[in-house]
Amino acid sequence: MKIYTIHEKLKLPITLDIAWDFFCNPANLKVITPDYMGFDVKIIHEGKKMYSGMIIAYTVKPLLNIPMTWVTEIKNVTDHEFFIDEQRFGPYSFWHHKHFFTSVEGGVLMEDLVHYVVPMGMFGRIAHPFLVKPSLEKIFGYRKTKMQELFGTLD
Repeated sequence: MKIYTIHEKLKLPITLDIAWDFFCNPANLKVITPDYMGFDVKIIHEGKKMYSGMIIAYTVKPLLNIPMTWVTEIKNVTDHEFFIDEQRFGPYSFWHHKHFFTSVEGGVLMEDLVHYVVPMGMFGRIAHPFLVKPSLEKIFGYRKTKMQELFGTLD
């Protein structure tokens, strides 16, 4: 089993409160996800502030425009510092995503650290550099661009 890593950082000229409120609202994931992904969020406890144990279901079309359900659980939340989501059901064999928020001069540093395993053993590992990795890079690149459009940039 091969565990892959994504590590992204972005400085935004907004307060920690604004960053935290935006990114802790699962409905905002649709805003920062490319339209071609067909991303639709179903928050199981809609209207509640994010909490450890929260279950969030998504419909997503990661491959060949075929819809699938992706279910994540919020595993840990430390207010205004970080939260962690883990896949329960979905396209990966394993998905563990940490979101960190740090006040910096002029704004906030946001950091994503994702560890994931692709399914289908050796076939998944062969497909990773040609299909999975470029797709994830495109999605995270879109998110960075969209967040800069929404909030500006410190970089």
